[in-house]
Amino acid sequence: MKKIAFIGSGVMAEAIIGGILRQKFTEPASIFAADPLVDRGQDLKNRYGVIPFTDNSAAAANADVVVLSVKPQRLNHVLEGLCGKIPPHALVLSIIAGASIHTISSGLQHSSVVRSMPNTPAQIGKGITVWTNSPSVSPDQLDLARMILSTLGQEIYVDEESYLDMATALSGTGPAYIFLFMEAMIDAGVHLGFPRRIAEQLVVQTISGSVDYYLANKLHPAYLRNQVTSPGGTSAEALYYLEKAGFRTALSRAIWAAFERSKELGQGLNGLMPEKKIGGS
Repeated sequence: MKKIAFIGSGVMAEAIIGGILRQKFTEPASIFAADPLVDRGQDLKNRYGVIPFTDNSAAAANADVVVLSVKPQRLNHVLEGLCGKIPPHALVLSIIAGASIHTISSGLQHSSVVRSMPNTPAQIGKGITVWTNSPSVSPDQLDLARMILSTLGQEIYVDEESYLDMATALSGTGPAYIFLFMEAMIDAGVHLGFPRRIAEQLVVQTISGSVDYYLANKLHPAYLRNQVTSPGGTSAEALYYLEKAGFRTALSRAIWAAFERSKELGQGLNGLMPEKKIGGS
């Protein structure tokens, strides 16, 4: 039973705690949840049986895995408090957007670090996480990291850390794009005259069913789109207006902007001045 300490006990930390306990990777008494709010720690203790802490160093002192799950703005403060206090054998697993392996490793004076980027659906075990590691991470620690991240849904290991900023923009931020798209479709349905509850049901099932249909057929999305686009029909008319409005370009630029912002956050966490943004395409 590995001892796992969570530095920061927010929503994503709770998702991992829940997944670990559901899959019985360890026992509640081996999970330490550190949070400055006493009530938050007590809440997690009542619901999961974990051990709450308000002191990060105390939580990490005997851990086999230390999960960094604080907001990026608090990372430097957390690293200062934990510097030199991570057990030598422990694995540090970060889910903090923009925080590089170098930033974490140098800030903690600890070499075994895994950096990961999960997304919101991880809270129900339906997420996808991209992750990589420092050279000092052992094969056993790699297996341990994969085991923990798999509780959140699918996981993809990558050799290059630069992919983490890309994943932040594409899959990490991706649910926000999907929810905005859903919101716009629902509002359009209400504008047409549907009651909102019916518009929501139509949109949710249309999106869910379309994804399932894609997974069942394994065909290129362009082919599937053409299947429902009859010449001169309603789909063709709607797609014409989306293309005319620059739908693809707007989405591509939004993802690029998120990618640039992820890199800027990383530079800020590393104590560097963000590069001046001159635009993307």
